Amino acid sequence: MSTFVRPDGSVHHIVELDPFNGGVVRTYGGQGYADGSSWTRGQTWALYGFMMSYIHTGKEEYLQTAKRIAHYFMANIPEDGVIPLDFRQPAEPKLEDDTAAAIAACGLIEIAKAVGELERELYLNAALKLLRVLDERSDWSDENDCIIQRGSEAYHKPRNQHHHAIIYGDYYFMEAIFKLKGNDLYLW
Repeated sequence: MSTFVRPDGSVHHIVELDPFNGGVVRTYGGQGYADGSSWTRGQTWALYGFMMSYIHTGKEEYLQTAKRIAHYFMANIPEDGVIPLDFRQPAEPKLEDDTAAAIAACGLIEIAKAVGELERELYLNAALKLLRVLDERSDWSDENDCIIQRGSEAYHKPRNQHHHAIIYGDYYFMEAIFKLKGNDLYLW
């Protein structure tokens, strides 16, 4: 919580720790745009991961950390709801990661289940917005064998290696739908 999560709720992707004296040596951008950037899928792994930690332990600090990351994520959702590969990437080329949106939706739904009625709608509405955009962007024809078609592995890849299906994008999309239907598919 104190090493990977920044005060604003954004998350470092890679943190090098001093194995002898403790503390941070350096942070790296990893799959994001640059050092100090905000790789969106990393944000969602942290959001959902801290929420799962809360579910399994009941420790309030995990819930509060998940909420802080969620607030950062929600504040950076573009108007069109399409999640960029990195919240701090330049406008062009416009790289997207629908897989991050699917994972975020799962984490936001779990937060909504854990908070009081006054907060619940904030998280649930953000999750629903993400899922609606994913649904609208999906090709539901028989010609596709995937639901989420615009996943991205890392910012620093050739342009033609972006916006492709990543199988766990489909998994998290379906997990979120099952959660909303009351049939939780919670394997974790």
